[in-house]
Amino acid sequence: MKRFSRNAQRHRRHQRSLVRGSRSRPRLVVFRSHQYVYCQVIDDRAGHTLCSASSRNLAASPKANRAAAQQVGEMIARLLQQKQIKRVVFDRNGYLYHGRVRTLAEAVKNYNIQF
Repeated sequence: MKRFSRNAQRHRRHQRSLVRGSRSRPRLVVFRSHQYVYCQVIDDRAGHTLCSASSRNLAASPKANRAAAQQVGEMIARLLQQKQIKRVVFDRNGYLYHGRVRTLAEAVKNYNIQF
């Protein structure tokens, strides 16, 4: 039995789901690295990134923990409200809906953005 790395397993999970966004309901993508948490909102039909946020932009010290994910979720939710986007498709990018990914998603939901 061949073993795959964690990243290869994540890529396989991501390929199975194939979430796509549209103009009326863009895709909210989450990426987490060891140091930072990133997310961006993409219109797949036009191939444009509508807005993005990351923990690299935070002035405070947390980089990749749940507190940083909470702040990134709030940042992206405010940007979505400015662009008057109320519904998105959540793409967890092959990551489990747990920890930082879940915290970010719940922070966005608290701003009345529907998944």
